[in-house]
Amino acid sequence: MLARVRSGALMGVDAVVVEVEVDMSLGMPFFSVVGLPEGAVKESKVRVVSAIKNGGFILPMKRITVNLAPADLKKEGATFELPIALGVLAAGSIVDLEPLQGYLFGGELSLDGALKPIRGVLPLALAARDHGFRGVMVPTANAAEAALVDRIEVLPVESLTQAVMHFTGEAPITPFDRAKAGQAQPPELSSLDMSDVRGQDDVKDALEMAAAGGHNVLLCGPPGSGKTMLARRMPGILPRMKFQEQLEVTQIYSVLGLLGDGKALVTERPFRAPHHTISDAGLVGGGPLTRPGELSMAHRGLLFLDELPEFRRHVLEVLRQPLEEGVVRLARANQHVAYQCQVMLFAAMNPCPCGFFRVTNRRCSCKRVRRDDYFNRISGPLLDRLDVTLETRPVDVKLLSGELPPSRTSAWFRDRVEAARERQTHRFREYPGLYCNAQMGPRLVERFCKMDANATEMLERSVACFGLSARAHDRIIKMARSRADLEGREHIDLEDLNFAIGCRVIDRADWRGRSEEEPGEELPQKRHARS
Repeated sequence: MLARVRSGALMGVDAVVVEVEVDMSLGMPFFSVVGLPEGAVKESKVRVVSAIKNGGFILPMKRITVNLAPADLKKEGATFELPIALGVLAAGSIVDLEPLQGYLFGGELSLDGALKPIRGVLPLALAARDHGFRGVMVPTANAAEAALVDRIEVLPVESLTQAVMHFTGEAPITPFDRAKAGQAQPPELSSLDMSDVRGQDDVKDALEMAAAGGHNVLLCGPPGSGKTMLARRMPGILPRMKFQEQLEVTQIYSVLGLLGDGKALVTERPFRAPHHTISDAGLVGGGPLTRPGELSMAHRGLLFLDELPEFRRHVLEVLRQPLEEGVVRLARANQHVAYQCQVMLFAAMNPCPCGFFRVTNRRCSCKRVRRDDYFNRISGPLLDRLDVTLETRPVDVKLLSGELPPSRTSAWFRDRVEAARERQTHRFREYPGLYCNAQMGPRLVERFCKMDANATEMLERSVACFGLSARAHDRIIKMARSRADLEGREHIDLEDLNFAIGCRVIDRADWRGRSEEEPGEELPQKRHARS
């Protein structure tokens, strides 16, 4: 007898419906799985046979062939064990085949028939909804995750026996209550607050603007000037995620199996800080099993690259296209996948190997050629894709001693950032998928970022004076738009533009122009704190 049960295989962060065909025929007892199964799928036949026997069912002494279609799609993981077991039982006339047709199945079997949680349940549920299935049957531990998807029925099961008794009508399973999945846990309040950072008020203003518009950041400064402190407090001032954003992030973490126990939905913006020894596949994705990388794991959140010049050059270069497009496209011999990566990049670095170039009262011990080699590890095209490029200065010792002075908290910054994002949401309401100023293309910049003649002339003079590129020109305009949104202004004024220009420091042509004979001298530069 032939039985067909449906499951799903992961393709990137999406699930492709897979038809599990089970043929049971006369012949020597043999169990084979075909259809490009990976090692764990091949081993599933051993667990399926043991689970069926230990569940109290009699496995006929026949030849069993399982085909996973489409045959040219590689099948990975233990997702297929529950549908294979149900297909075998249906082929053996133990379970009626008709009720199985309305569901997608997924689950890993123990030898005693108990079901273990699997990864990729959210994509499986999305595939069930998009292809018109009635629902999904998944392990109980994954039920809340599957219930995030509306318009489908979620059947939580503890064991193979329970699944069989549901379809035979002996003990029907009550569908998972979607209201429980909707009761998302409130975001945890971080103990890291922007008010902990002493000084650097002008940098905080720039980071607020970056958070409001989704702009990339590079901070350059000596050791101990607060670069890492500022980066780790940055998620606290980013706007809270909307449900659709939470669903996108959860889908990536579900595919990777990184959802914590009892956690069905990612509610806080991700913060990823990979070590500088990471490979290009670890950063953007890929590898033997083609998994999302750190860049996609930071989707809708913050990717922090500390000690930026210490990353290998080719690893940094693979960031260029994804930062522009917001998606990683990987082409392999047997598949093409795309991972979303709408991230805010936050990078930090020292000004030179010793860390004290351009620092008052500290002598840099690096030769000019060594400094240039250190800084040139970051290519011009990558540096051009960073909107805010600022220096951090050593903090005055008077600020380090004593109690923390009254300062603006992360909550204060977040309220202003969220108000600015609301203005952007209203502005881009006709453009689905556009949610912040940093995503604007040239036409939208021309439409929404109009400036008067004085501001235009000032921008042109600044670009010519500092040797900035055309891309930097557009990014300055976008930053000025974000600054205006923070202040509640509909039009960009000269102050907004002046502030944005002041946030492009490190990539100026004159930034490294000081001679070695003047180690303590600082180049004059204008900083624009909020008035």
